Amino acid sequence: MTDPDPNALKQALSELRDINKEKRRTAVMKLGMMGGDTALLTLIGLVRNHHEDLIVRGRAALMLGKLGDRRAVDPLIDALYAPGYQTRVHAAQSLGKLGDPRAIPSLVRVVETESDTFRVAAEEALQKLGYKSDEDESPQPVMEGETE
Repeated sequence: MTDPDPNALKQALSELRDINKEKRRTAVMKLGMMGGDTALLTLIGLVRNHHEDLIVRGRAALMLGKLGDRRAVDPLIDALYAPGYQTRVHAAQSLGKLGDPRAIPSLVRVVETESDTFRVAAEEALQKLGYKSDEDESPQPVMEGETE
């Protein structure tokens, strides 16, 4: 992946500090499309920020899945328990995209305790992670290998 244009990156980071939440929401999407280490770390910070607009946090979770960097796994697992709807759904979807088995226990907990679209997103993520659940036996994760 090539480094993003420094001027575009600077502009997006500036927009994240704007009082206008629509500008911040758009800036998150720009960062996710740019990629790079600064974008990744900024998006992780946003998804962890409990004082940020819920849509900004949700979009940050979405873009972390797009970036595909496993450094986002732990913040996304934490985001499964965030307030609101969008952050949680996008966190589950992104965890499925990242393919890290560390997410399996939290996603199973979501499937067992939640309802509706959030549960469906967690089930789909578990499928992408290769998780198999048998009704007659206790659920067993299917993992290709451990990563640390």
